[in-house]
Amino acid sequence: MDSLSQIVLGGAVAAAIAPAGHRRAALLAGAALGTLPDLDALVLAFTTADPVALMTEHRSVSHSLLVLPWVAALIWWLFKRFGHGRVAQAPARWFWAILLALVTHPVLDAFTVYGTQLWWPFTPAPTMWSSVFIIDPLYTVWLLIGCAVAWFARARPVAQKALVAGLVLSCGYLGWSLLAKHSVERQADRALAAMGLGDAPRFSVATPFNTLLWQVVAMTPSGYVIGERSLVADNGPMHFQGYPSNVQALRQAEAAGIPAVQRLQWFNRGFMRAQVVDGQLQLSDLRMGLEPDYTFTFAVARVQHGQWSAITPEQLRPAYEGEQGRARVKQRFAQMWARIWQTPAGTTATVPPARAPAAGVAAGQ
Repeated sequence: MDSLSQIVLGGAVAAAIAPAGHRRAALLAGAALGTLPDLDALVLAFTTADPVALMTEHRSVSHSLLVLPWVAALIWWLFKRFGHGRVAQAPARWFWAILLALVTHPVLDAFTVYGTQLWWPFTPAPTMWSSVFIIDPLYTVWLLIGCAVAWFARARPVAQKALVAGLVLSCGYLGWSLLAKHSVERQADRALAAMGLGDAPRFSVATPFNTLLWQVVAMTPSGYVIGERSLVADNGPMHFQGYPSNVQALRQAEAAGIPAVQRLQWFNRGFMRAQVVDGQLQLSDLRMGLEPDYTFTFAVARVQHGQWSAITPEQLRPAYEGEQGRARVKQRFAQMWARIWQTPAGTTATVPPARAPAAGVAAGQ
């Protein structure tokens, strides 16, 4: 989630657990602890220039539920042993305040689609419950209000009530997002089964800043299909639109052992669009963005004499950067807002045609 959400979550958790007389200090400490796991991005920025590594190593060791409890214990011990202050006065409450302010960070991140390596150093696919967008005001606002009230009310009982209310409402919103996701996926399962894609790998994700409009992406033998579902406007079956991907080139590059291809396949579970542009393989993460504009697109390989060879990965600039791109983003958000309240007329379900196998490397898009 965004930094503000993590700051107010950490602050609210720590201040709700710490003694009332320590409330302002707990708000500040919790805010700092809630930010701490994301500082891995700064470390990565100084240790690697590989954009694929920057993406896939973020939210790893610093977000592990097998690592953070030890970090919390170390911080608690240092302050208890050498601080001679609040932690020493109420060691048990401060231990839980520090621990929960830290571990709630990766748990909240897991509700987004990016992927969080909760079990590092083990390497299952990163956890992505994908029920909220990385910025969602209806999650954050309750925590922000609770922290603001607690800051000014200090030790008064209303401060604790505001913090608890903020945590309950924000957790309730996450619960609602999971229920909404389940409802959308039930509709998607029916529609995909009717299209002969009942076993297709798929994911669902809330669209930016809301949990009323959802997008479902399913992979097909020749590309992928995308469907939308508004919990407000839509009543009938879901409709999907098909898009092509150069599946053959992707498979050949993966078989050739291109490290960046294999790393991305693991990280995003294969939810990628593959394109070959001027002999260069470009992979777009389908989990983040709106067709055809995706936040993370990497050039990872080049074809030479019919064989794929690795290149230094390069992250390509998203189409929505620059003045024209910003105007395009505003238009897309206006369309998304309208889509929440209205079902498009005349939608049909389509699947991209299967590509005939070709000898050598597929060069088309």
